[in-house]
Amino acid sequence: MEKNAKSIYEKSNAIDIEFEDLSFTVKRKKDAKKIIKGVSGKFKSGELTAIMGPSGAGKTSLLNILTGYQVSGVEGTIGCVSGGKRKTGCAQYKKHSCYILQDDHLPDYLTVAESMRLATRLKISRVSKQVEEFLINDILTTIGLYTSKNTPCGNLSGGQKKRLSIALELVDDPLIMFLDEPTTGLDSSSANQCVSMLNDLAKKGRTIVCTIHQPSTPLYVTFSHVYVMADGRCAFQGSPTNTVPYLASVGFVCPQYHNPADFLLEVTSGEHGDSIELLSKAASDPKWRSNILSEEIQLTEKEMEVIATPTGVVYYEDDVSYQSPSELTRFFILLRKQMVYLNRDWTVSKLKILLHFLVGIFLGLNFQKCGYDASKVITNVSFFMCSVVYVSYTALMPSVLRYPSELSLIKKEHFNRWYKLKTYYIAHMVTDIPMQILFALIYQSMSYVISSQPLEISRFLMVFVMLSMVGVISSAMGLMFGTLVNPINGTFFAAVTTALMFSFAGFLCLIPHMSKAMYFLTNFSYMSYCMDGLMQAAYGHNRSALICPEEEEICLYTVPSDILNEIGMDKLPFWANVGYMVLNAALFRFLAYCSLRRKIKSSC
Repeated sequence: MEKNAKSIYEKSNAIDIEFEDLSFTVKRKKDAKKIIKGVSGKFKSGELTAIMGPSGAGKTSLLNILTGYQVSGVEGTIGCVSGGKRKTGCAQYKKHSCYILQDDHLPDYLTVAESMRLATRLKISRVSKQVEEFLINDILTTIGLYTSKNTPCGNLSGGQKKRLSIALELVDDPLIMFLDEPTTGLDSSSANQCVSMLNDLAKKGRTIVCTIHQPSTPLYVTFSHVYVMADGRCAFQGSPTNTVPYLASVGFVCPQYHNPADFLLEVTSGEHGDSIELLSKAASDPKWRSNILSEEIQLTEKEMEVIATPTGVVYYEDDVSYQSPSELTRFFILLRKQMVYLNRDWTVSKLKILLHFLVGIFLGLNFQKCGYDASKVITNVSFFMCSVVYVSYTALMPSVLRYPSELSLIKKEHFNRWYKLKTYYIAHMVTDIPMQILFALIYQSMSYVISSQPLEISRFLMVFVMLSMVGVISSAMGLMFGTLVNPINGTFFAAVTTALMFSFAGFLCLIPHMSKAMYFLTNFSYMSYCMDGLMQAAYGHNRSALICPEEEEICLYTVPSDILNEIGMDKLPFWANVGYMVLNAALFRFLAYCSLRRKIKSSC
């Protein structure tokens, strides 16, 4: 069968974006402010469009509206034209687009090639390794990152990170690309390379729209089309080569050898008088747009079949198309990513394992012989309380900071349809829960034996279950607070909540000594049920009498059942306490997901 070689960048079904009388209003406490005031325009395929304007002109707001990132407060018509058919609403082209934010959020622990493989597997299903490698190498070569494919993302320069952000979205070959200030933070050379690369991608039939603040002259003329915003209105839309004639037509003569982009921004900023109304009227004239239109590229986006040849040429199969993987497939891909993260970030796993091991030894030595000594019963209760607080805080605080540090990355990948939020959350949960259980086991293995607790497998497992549940619940609480508020307030609220839980655990104030109102509040403290279960593991289930040392004149608590009655920790069977802890864990995990979902939606 005859096959034709096709570049991954050749496009068909080109999409033009149109918008008419578009307005955007932001509601404030006392009034409302209109950010965008009835603008219209058209961004064509095959063109690299730059949205420019002074600070506060509304260029980023316009880009957010066109991407669907901003929905509330928007009025007007947005649509697209594809194959001669006109459709209304940004949802009509959203699945064919991607949005690359200003800040480059990349996983530092992955290399460039690993990041590309991750993006490929999350976006495209049923692709052989040969096809995957060809696709990645093809994109990295075009982007100019092929020689850096084995470099960790954290070691890339600013320009390389920007190009990698673009490369990751090119995997599924989007028809439309939106970029928020892609040259910000780059030197002039890197900025020129970035815009030149975008221009080359646009010439293949894509619709590429980006915001830019104040480009140099060589950078300015690289764009195919310029859309200038001023005070929420359009001050110019057309080819960069038409900037000087346009300004002259409304009475502003650009000085010789002056950067047209700088002069245009000076005029729109009001440095040469208030002319926004005049410019807004003049900008509606379509003659300032370039007459050079993108060519119709009659190609179809297809999957490719690799044919082994001496020259290594790769061809595309004409009867196979790309498909998105199922969420189950994406779950296992994200699960593997989480495992890589745990393995490579030594502070997340290895350091914590070491610390739990050392702290277990330290606390065990501090409470040595408390497990069987009848004269140290209250001290032994203190040991279990310290264990609960230690496991709780070491699971709580890192979790508070976990999602805030990854929120921008999650938001970007979720918005660009890499995966559903619940898929990511479940993958994280599946890796987080076993780690909390492992940390509890390592800590308990040292502290339990050294503090001379009863060496019975059943009692050891009962303590292990309760401490594991503390870690799982505390981790979920941390995730919830980390997404409800900012990290600083999150650590404060998490610490205060844990302190309150600790106060009603039944140790600082024994349950029999509490008033009825305070006793009622113990029902809302998971630590109360945890301590109840731990005390039953240590002193319940027909444990034999404790040893009273000869040097002690009298030991008040030699009978374990008397201890449970005295401190009031025999109100529920052990497995009822476990059931309550499981319900708490499920509740806080669900609340953490709802909080994360709200955070993602509110930032969009």
